[in-house]
Amino acid sequence: MDLIELGKRIKATRRAKGWSQTTLALASGVSRARLEALENARLAEIGFKHLLRILNALDLDLRLTQFNRGRPTLEDLVAEGAG
Repeated sequence: MDLIELGKRIKATRRAKGWSQTTLALASGVSRARLEALENARLAEIGFKHLLRILNALDLDLRLTQFNRGRPTLEDLVAEGAG
């Protein structure tokens, strides 16, 4: 997952909670401007500390997994079934 996809997921989760960017900014301690840039793919990088604060505020976590060497992920299989 790249930073653009991460921003999209953060935005979708924030909206699903009914939160504004300001609400998430207050809950995470990350500026609203930084959140807006992340959600709209205008942020080249974000520090790990800021990312964890945003994810924690949204009740999300960051998982490390074994590198996928061509095996389909659950997301891949679901997408195939929907297509």
